[in-house]
Amino acid sequence: CTTSTAASWQCSSRPLRMSLNAIIGFSNILAETDDKEEKEIRIETDRLILRAWRETDLADFYEYASVEGVGEMAGWNHHQSMEESRRILDFFISGKKTFALELKENGKVIGSLGLEPRDEDAGLPEELQGREIGYVLSRDYWGRGLMPEAVKAVIDYCFQELSFDYLTCGHFDRNDRSRRVVEKSGFRFLKKVVTPTARGVDEPGKMYVLYNPMKPIDKEKQPCLN
Repeated sequence: CTTSTAASWQCSSRPLRMSLNAIIGFSNILAETDDKEEKEIRIETDRLILRAWRETDLADFYEYASVEGVGEMAGWNHHQSMEESRRILDFFISGKKTFALELKENGKVIGSLGLEPRDEDAGLPEELQGREIGYVLSRDYWGRGLMPEAVKAVIDYCFQELSFDYLTCGHFDRNDRSRRVVEKSGFRFLKKVVTPTARGVDEPGKMYVLYNPMKPIDKEKQPCLN
């Protein structure tokens, strides 16, 4: 699980200070619109389908979000009731910025991957457009390489289809699993951060950045410490 509210919006009291440029065109990031209708974005990998959340995903969502230790790694408390999960699910559905991760082998939703507006604390130039990735995976599926697979697919989507300049991602210092996902996905260390969480604890962590290799960006506009 990452520190981003993209992973599960209920997790964090972290303020999101968004510029106007960060908000424009953001709400329908999981949908394409043509002259006739809005089409749901669907991304497939070898083992996963990344798609919009549905009301019928409630049981699967509650199953993994109610397990102690899953949300806590991202700064939010595990869900105490199905109704709590329902409220968050409604937000996912209306927000259109968080993918459900459906496992092909059994059709079960086993996690989420979201794209939040840019974090101004990252210190990236205003003229660059990007998002922050956040994710959560069911404890039952840890250690199988599923999250790097999902993150890689979303990176390709964001850079090739949405033409973002960069993506950021972060993790708490105590979360080695997320650190390995971030590093495997090609992100580079950007800065140390301290994140206020919904659990009432300020968590030290690290923020990383990945620039779009298909877009020419001046080196001066690519702050990175390594």
